Amino acid sequence: MTVTGDYPDLGVTLEAGVATLVIRRPPFNYFDVELIQTLARAFEDLDALAECRALVLGAEGRAFCAGADFGGGERLQQDTAKDDGESAFKRRSGRLYQEAVRLFGNRKPVVCAVQGAAIGGGLGLALVGDFRVTCPEARFSANFARLGFHPGFGLTHTLPALIGQQRAHLMCYTGRRIRGEQAHAWGLADLLVPQSEVLAKAQELAAEIAGSAPLAVQSIRATLRMGLAERVRAATDRELAEQQWLLQTEDAREGIKATAERREPVFQGR
Repeated sequence: MTVTGDYPDLGVTLEAGVATLVIRRPPFNYFDVELIQTLARAFEDLDALAECRALVLGAEGRAFCAGADFGGGERLQQDTAKDDGESAFKRRSGRLYQEAVRLFGNRKPVVCAVQGAAIGGGLGLALVGDFRVTCPEARFSANFARLGFHPGFGLTHTLPALIGQQRAHLMCYTGRRIRGEQAHAWGLADLLVPQSEVLAKAQELAAEIAGSAPLAVQSIRATLRMGLAERVRAATDRELAEQQWLLQTEDAREGIKATAERREPVFQGR
């Protein structure tokens, strides 16, 4: 059954205790404040439905989520200009991270179906889930340093907590793309299946969770994830402050321009 609600760019269905949420911004499913707010509202609405016991988060198109949509490099640079003592970037990103923290505060388990690239903030979104199902074609990247930028979406907490400090450092310092097989070997993904089966296998895992006693699952999850939303909030506060000044550097301008031009950046350290 389709779940009715104000969920633009998001399909929401509920079958046999499992809610499936599908981001509909193909092919790359870039997010903005409005999409994360929609997801947070849907999560909270599903929390209130007793018949929903677990969630699956997937996406249409080539990518699971290729990151944040700030309207291009020009707008990013313009957004650093201060208005009444605060930049547009800080206001917009601050709102975005407030909504992101709401995602980490939901009560019911989430399985992410990562059928394609999860890049930058899209990787942060994939780490909202308790579990990830992926495929060999998927790519995972914390590409911020290649943009002359700083990680966001709580990744400075969630990524090392999941795969360990050393591997998280490697991903963040190099911005390298991790293939689905390596993501599975590192514990970044829990199941590796053919691309055509990613969503179905994520729904199967969610259905297995939904077969357990729902109050017990929510209680166990609350204990296992105790304080997570607060830790993510603290991480995003630090991330936003670092993003703010780095975005004003020459290296950030070069990284953003090089990415748009599909070439290797030449950084100067200024």
